[in-house]
Amino acid sequence: MTRRTRRTSLLTALVGVALAGSVGLAAPAATAKPGDSAKPQGSAKPDRAKPGSNAPDRTLRVAQFNASLNRSAEGQLVRDLSTPDNEQARNVAETIQRTDPDVVLINEFDYVPGNVAVDLFRDNYLERGQRGADPVTYPYAYTAPVNTGVPSGMDLDNDGTVGGPNDAFGFGEFPGQYGMVVYSKYPIDTARVRTFQNFLWKDMPGARLPDDPATPEPNDWFSPEELERVRLSSKSHWDVPVRVGRRTVHVLASHPTPPVFDGPEDRNGLRNADEIRLWADYVSGPSRSRYIYDDAGQRGGLKPGSRFVIAGDQNSDPYDGDSLPGAVQQLLTNKRVNTSLTPWSEGAVEAAREQGGANLTHRTPAKYDTADFAEPPGNIRADYVLPSRNLKMLDARVFWPVKADPLSRLTGSYPFPTSDHRLVWVDVRV
Repeated sequence: MTRRTRRTSLLTALVGVALAGSVGLAAPAATAKPGDSAKPQGSAKPDRAKPGSNAPDRTLRVAQFNASLNRSAEGQLVRDLSTPDNEQARNVAETIQRTDPDVVLINEFDYVPGNVAVDLFRDNYLERGQRGADPVTYPYAYTAPVNTGVPSGMDLDNDGTVGGPNDAFGFGEFPGQYGMVVYSKYPIDTARVRTFQNFLWKDMPGARLPDDPATPEPNDWFSPEELERVRLSSKSHWDVPVRVGRRTVHVLASHPTPPVFDGPEDRNGLRNADEIRLWADYVSGPSRSRYIYDDAGQRGGLKPGSRFVIAGDQNSDPYDGDSLPGAVQQLLTNKRVNTSLTPWSEGAVEAAREQGGANLTHRTPAKYDTADFAEPPGNIRADYVLPSRNLKMLDARVFWPVKADPLSRLTGSYPFPTSDHRLVWVDVRV
């Protein structure tokens, strides 16, 4: 979710409760058209084997993009994507075409059952060249239900009333708002997809459960009855296995809640940190992951030696902003995660210099920023693509052109023509 609004006391509660949820179905596209894709501006792209070829090694580009394709009303995204002339959707598609990822996770893409929005965006935008960029073809896609906007029937923000976005599983005006989708040029192993929409927050050992500062009891923001239903994931966590030749790369997709819009109990900051922790435990071997269970009841995390890429808007900067200290470091310092290269851009440096303010005092170097936020907190690094150590990193960039670059029209300044986040991509050798 956008963080251009300042932190306010008790504005929203991004928490979830267990409901009779179901695992969403992954469906490949009904149609696929061949087409080359444009090279990104300002960076050389390594030669890449075509999907399905017998080459033993491939360069795989994985991207994360909080594209702000969420809408304020249910059904609006379908209406906007039903024709090929929505300006923001065109800008999102062109950004993807210019960077040409093999796999891309889009955050803030409203979930619509039956892949309706997913197919419309592919057919009307991605597979149509935008302003001189070549079309890009993704024969495979995955989307599933999320916790946002689904009523809980409980007073989760403790304001004395029940109902509305603050009392939903995750903050949202309607079910599926702020959802996710993974597009891929390579086959998705749908039979092995794992989702963690229903995992209960209390079932994480040492969970950072929020405390009601008005009472002497610890960790009692939620009642015992509520804790039996409160979910950890504000949207969902997905393990999406992608078949790259003879090998599998697990795309670990999520979008933790912004650590703001709450009160002194800091329930969103605590939830953000534990949402990030779930993936850190999931990739760290049985001793740390055995407590995790998915929506089908299978327990445990990834097998040691598995190839993975953690992707998502984590809403956490290593040093700046409002997240709990050390929240995203749970991933950045994990021994299974490859951080040999950090995505960067020249445009972020230019923006920080021109905007000034808090940007001039940040500890994270401006070149690593991925989000253009108002103060507080200023521009931060919020979006991540983190491969496993057994995937060699070849390049890593943030799509944030300098103003002199014609493609800066895709990023712009507030109110943004596309999103307040920037697409982040990493090239790895598989």
